[in-house]
Amino acid sequence: MGLLWDADHKFGKMMEVEIAVAQVQSQLGIIPKNAAKIIAQKARFNVKRISEIERETKHDVIAFVSNLAENVGPQGKFIHYGMTSSDVLDTAFSLQVREAGVVLMKSIVALEKSLKTLVTKHAETLCAGRTHGMFAEPTTFGFKMAGFLAEAQRNKKRVKAALDNMMICKLSGAVGTYSSQAPKIESLVAKKLKLKTETIATQVIPRDRHAEMLSALALFGTGLERLAVELRHLQRSDVAEVTEGFTKGQKGSSAMPHKKNPISAENITGLSRLLRGYAIAGFENVALWHERDISHSSVERVVFPDAFIVADYACNRMSILLDGLDVNKKRMMDNIESSQGQIFSSHVLLALIQKGMIREEAYALVQRLCHSLSYGEHLKDKLLVDDQIQKLLKPKEIDEIFTGKKHKKAIKDIIKRV
Repeated sequence: MGLLWDADHKFGKMMEVEIAVAQVQSQLGIIPKNAAKIIAQKARFNVKRISEIERETKHDVIAFVSNLAENVGPQGKFIHYGMTSSDVLDTAFSLQVREAGVVLMKSIVALEKSLKTLVTKHAETLCAGRTHGMFAEPTTFGFKMAGFLAEAQRNKKRVKAALDNMMICKLSGAVGTYSSQAPKIESLVAKKLKLKTETIATQVIPRDRHAEMLSALALFGTGLERLAVELRHLQRSDVAEVTEGFTKGQKGSSAMPHKKNPISAENITGLSRLLRGYAIAGFENVALWHERDISHSSVERVVFPDAFIVADYACNRMSILLDGLDVNKKRMMDNIESSQGQIFSSHVLLALIQKGMIREEAYALVQRLCHSLSYGEHLKDKLLVDDQIQKLLKPKEIDEIFTGKKHKKAIKDIIKRV
């Protein structure tokens, strides 16, 4: 991913645009046919030489065009013909983003595969569901992961849509009015480069497209963070339901030899904060002065390479984390048991209502029994000896509530959605 954003690759994409424009212009008789042929054959650039020229011109695109022209020779005068700097910059940027998108989408597909493996493997692995950080109802670990998979699938669609909206060719000139060359040139170059033409541009492609791209990456990162935070909580010493892979020779602390820290999940959490910061910068870039100012340029040179590199790295690191995740089924059941049966209270409530008890009375009864539990006591035992309960529920019916079978009943069908 990083190589797609270095100076060589950037100028390579700009040269691709310049050659495509010259070829179309020659087809339409705007520049000599042999000029386009020579430009395509001889166009070369040298980053060091571009930097030398830029030190004098204080303009990177002029430096780039000058370097191409001096390598091409006399026909180099037709390079950049009828164009403004942002024509080549913005169109080349679309090509860079497209290539970065291909790399990122492959990483997202790999993430989906890692999640699907856990969903399938642990579809019936009972564990405690928690709300407010407290025991709620039983769920399964596979079902938990299915929720994160569904979110990843939504975010993949968002990233793809944002990428599609950035595939723009813009050759409409200094203020977007095509005063230097006809819209037909833009259309033909766009077709050649497999891009779309901008609806209405100024000197630049409107930056709402770029803000959407950064927002999609930020939301994708936030989805990774939600999963990372879940895994961090489940790795706490007092929960210990999952553990990140720990390789031979790895150490968790310079002072405490026993430590196995959730470092990958913590790393991903931090990276997602960067992605949200880049999105804010993207929003700030939308409102440029009149037909364009240059305030967005310095920002985009930082945030776009960083955002794609960070998103791709975080995605790959999450895949590695999931593939090496140790899931402790016994600990999950132990934690369910540590709730003293209270985790099944909602199904006790429903059973009593089905037997004819008024909801308010049933709720008050179950709540009283739960809140009266001392350490080491179990809700099921309380139910079996309670006079009101004995009149309504048979011991077999009570036992059935605490098997967790009802909680797993619909899960197999639900996870098929992802």
